[in-house]
Amino acid sequence: MTRSAERYPPPLIPAFAGMSGFWKPSDTHRNLAIALLGALAFIAAAADPAERLPDPAQEAHARVLFQQVRCVVCQNESIDDSEAPVAADLRRAIRDQVAEGRDDDQIRGYLVARYGEFVLLRPRLTLGNSILWLAPFVVVLGGLGLFAWRARNASPAAPEDLTSEEQARLRQLEGS
Repeated sequence: MTRSAERYPPPLIPAFAGMSGFWKPSDTHRNLAIALLGALAFIAAAADPAERLPDPAQEAHARVLFQQVRCVVCQNESIDDSEAPVAADLRRAIRDQVAEGRDDDQIRGYLVARYGEFVLLRPRLTLGNSILWLAPFVVVLGGLGLFAWRARNASPAAPEDLTSEEQARLRQLEGS
């Protein structure tokens, strides 16, 4: 068997069996095609230049904020990674805020006022958040404490008195 026969199986359609001299892609062609498809995917994933801020420093500032804001549709994805229309709206709102010269705290405050604390990937530490994070531990520790207290204070169960039939049967067994 020749090397090309090992590499390329016989054609599935007999009509093409005589086309052995037909062009066959090499590894170089395949790798080039994969590279071109990858480049096309990166171009398609890039942000629309019309949406970007003209000042590169402001755009970089906006991109840092994109990484800190949660997509409210995708839930566990930043708006920088999300393709949802709501994420695009949030990116546009952040770019507008950055273009107006607002600082990070003002932009985060605007987003929290509009969407709630959930919109931040790393919510601020507040009393309400602390209670939410600590409540499961308090409940588990309380349950363990209650279990230990009940186990320590439980009086041993007094054995039940035997019925007259059971006493008679016991005497009969002891006598035998």
